[in-house]
Amino acid sequence: MASSTEGSFPPELLAAKKQIRERARSYGLDFFPVVFEMCDYEQMNQVAAYGGFPQRYPHWRFGAEYERLRKQNLYGLGRVYEMVINNDPCYAYLQESNPLVDQKLVIAHVYAHADFFKNNLWFSQTNRKMVDEMANHATRVRRHIEKQGYDTVEKFLDVCLGLEDLIDPHSPFLNRGPMEQKPHQPQRQEPLPKFKAKEYLDKWMNPPEVLEAEARKLRDQHDKMRHVTPAQPTRDLLSYLLHHARLDDWQVDCLTIVREESYYFAPQAMTKVMNEGWASYWHSTLMTKHFVEARDVIDYADHHSGAVHMPPGNFNPYKIGLLLFRDIEDRWNKGQFGKAYEESDNLGEKQSWDKGLGLGREKIFEVRRVYNDVNFIDEFLTPEFIEKHKFYQYGRDPHTGQLRILSRDPQRIKQAVLYQLTNMGRPFIYVADGNYGNRGELFLAHKHNGVDLEIKFAVETLKGIYRLWQRPVHLQAKIDDEMMLFSYGGDQPKQQTIHDDLPKPAHQVA
Repeated sequence: MASSTEGSFPPELLAAKKQIRERARSYGLDFFPVVFEMCDYEQMNQVAAYGGFPQRYPHWRFGAEYERLRKQNLYGLGRVYEMVINNDPCYAYLQESNPLVDQKLVIAHVYAHADFFKNNLWFSQTNRKMVDEMANHATRVRRHIEKQGYDTVEKFLDVCLGLEDLIDPHSPFLNRGPMEQKPHQPQRQEPLPKFKAKEYLDKWMNPPEVLEAEARKLRDQHDKMRHVTPAQPTRDLLSYLLHHARLDDWQVDCLTIVREESYYFAPQAMTKVMNEGWASYWHSTLMTKHFVEARDVIDYADHHSGAVHMPPGNFNPYKIGLLLFRDIEDRWNKGQFGKAYEESDNLGEKQSWDKGLGLGREKIFEVRRVYNDVNFIDEFLTPEFIEKHKFYQYGRDPHTGQLRILSRDPQRIKQAVLYQLTNMGRPFIYVADGNYGNRGELFLAHKHNGVDLEIKFAVETLKGIYRLWQRPVHLQAKIDDEMMLFSYGGDQPKQQTIHDDLPKPAHQVA
């Protein structure tokens, strides 16, 4: 993709970029070097369709995304203002047709994103040379296409991409233990349950033949579980398939590429509200205090308000994140936290509470460093915040079609937001048994977190997994308070209610 380098930027823009960078550092922002490139309208859509990367492996979904962005821009439904990649150095793109005030806003926004990428815990395990790695992925896929044919590779990638969210985004930070039991390490045997009895009564209270039968039963169970795969329920389905599915070498490589890219992009989905809120906080701080001239005020206000506009009933991560960071800063400046504040039931006292602590800036930097969207919302979306910003649940009246408030209950509102954000809005799916019924069938289990699975999506996912596993696949899920089993073996999908007579999987998922 052709693009101009910083050396060809207008002198006024280069000067503004340098000033914004140094001012951002003076506020405490800490980022990798940022390389800006100037793009025209077509190039901007191309790089956005590739997720911000100059090169990706060939696949139709990138073309479809490009066409969506082009039409969105063409019909005035939205445009790409900024694009920045988590990399060292970070790469960012500016659209050459934007006026200077927009370019300044985007530059300030980008430096804040770069600070978030470098310092937020959830990005700490990502590949900081992903621009090079993406180019490597593209080369490897093209090599497979040369040998296997474009259609063959593309169809296989279609299946892999349909499963790309079935990873364990917390695993880079935790030791989940081995995926398999070691053959020489049998599972620990629990002591046999016995009735307490005096020694001379023990043989009647605990008959030896009964104890031996129980011991034999436990040994059989332990022998059966010794070689169970996986050793415990695992969320990283892609890893399990890589180790156990009957795949050709080129298929293993393609699935490995999809999995690596999924783990790279996962922190962005886990911190969307925080990341955009942090960038919006700093572009507004830097621009309004230092870089908006009088003649540009209206244009800046118009574009900033467009980015954070949120009609009732909608969820704009830019808006929510920005308001929450401002609220945290204000509360910690005034000391509106801690036991005394939380236990005060005097509304007037809480509203006027101001201890003059001045800890707000320090606190938001701490939040930026260790939180993700789920604990960010869980901790800081307070009842006071919800009421102040009228962040209620809305819905359409079925009779009038008018938008109306459905709930003002803070707990219900917070729970609804958390449902959207937990596990990046995706269901929790675990591999519970890789040899179900001793037939080499794959048994998956959905961990219910308050929201039922969408059956049609679940069935399509089973079809994709079957294409990789090549043996029947099952999914246990709670639907309308009833435990169901969905199965696919290459013909017609089946579903049945789970009863006690169905064979149990090796592991139960709580």
